[in-house]
Parts: sequence; structure tokens; C-alpha cells
Amino acid sequence: MTTSRGPYAKGVAKRAEILRAALEVIARHGYRKTSTRELAAAVGLSEAGMLHYFGSKEKLFEEVLRARDEADMERIEATDSIDGLQAVIRHNGTVPGLVQLYSTFSAEAGDPDHTSHAFFVDRYATLRTRLADTIRTRQSEGTLTPDADPNTIATLLIALSDGLQIQSQYELTTDPADAFHHLLTLLAGPPRNS
Repeated sequence: MTTSRGPYAKGVAKRAEILRAALEVIARHGYRKTSTRELAAAVGLSEAGMLHYFGSKEKLFEEVLRARDEADMERIEATDSIDGLQAVIRHNGTVPGLVQLYSTFSAEAGDPDHTSHAFFVDRYATLRTRLADTIRTRQSEGTLTPDADPNTIATLLIALSDGLQIQSQYELTTDPADAFHHLLTLLAGPPRNS
């Protein structure tokens, strides 16, 4: 087995260090209150030196979102994707700065010319497919109503998740994970008689 050495390996390690620090700082202070200067100081670099690893501030924040999504996908894949998405929604309550970053970038990336547009297209397609597969499984097990189209339910669950993230930045009095669970209960339909 060979290991990477030299400048390339150091660059990969530094990039990973920057992403870890950015995830922590943004989660704690918020996207709007975090400057690239602050992130650079957290990893012992100048602002220009830090941005060298990503090309631009926008690309840095896109990579932060990718890193956030990798952690979220681990939660989703740890169980069935619906329960996993509910776990992500619950976790998002502990990282409001990352929710703010996600909400801002997802809205801006609706523009096809935005640098993160392809990232969000892929993200939504992957999540929609995983959720639809889980919905089909639950429908075949009789734990979710068979009357609705799995792709439509998947789209609605993502819309609910994203909408709850946006509302959580305001004074939402309902716990987002509880609201998500409530919808799942409604989709299960009335209890079946044995």
C-alpha cells in the first residue's frame, strides 16, 4: 500500500482542516457572522492563503455544504432514509449557522448560472431517489399509505424539510422534527385491523 506524500498530501490535509474549522465556526456563529478572515485565522492562514485551497469564497462555502451533506447522508444511510431525514432535521436544530448557510445557498443556487447550481440539482435528485425507494418499501410493508405516488411524497418530504429549515431561523414554536413526524403519521393512514 502506498501513501501520498509531499505537497499534494499536505494540501489535501490542509483543505480538510479548513473544512472542519469552517463547519465548527459557521455552526457556532452563523454564516452571516463568519468572515473568511476569521476562518483563515482559525487554521493559521492568511485569507488569501485559505482561499487558495478553494478558488473563491463561494467555492469554500459550497465545499462546507458538501461536507455538511456527507455527514447528513451518513445519518440518512444509517437507517431507512425517512428516519434518517428526520434525524437530520433534529440535528439541524443544533447547528443553526449551517442551516442559515444551506438556506441562503439553496435559494441563490436556483439560478442556473450560480456556481452551486449543479451541486443542488444532484443533491435533490439523490435524496429524492433514496426517499422514494424507502417510501415504496414502507408501502409494500403496509406502514405507509399505498395511495400516493412515492416520487411525489419524496418531493413533498424534501420540501417540508427545507421549509422547516427556513422557518427555524424565525420564531418557529413547533419542533421541526416533530412537525415532520406528524406528517409521516398522517401518511401512514389509519391503523389497520389485524
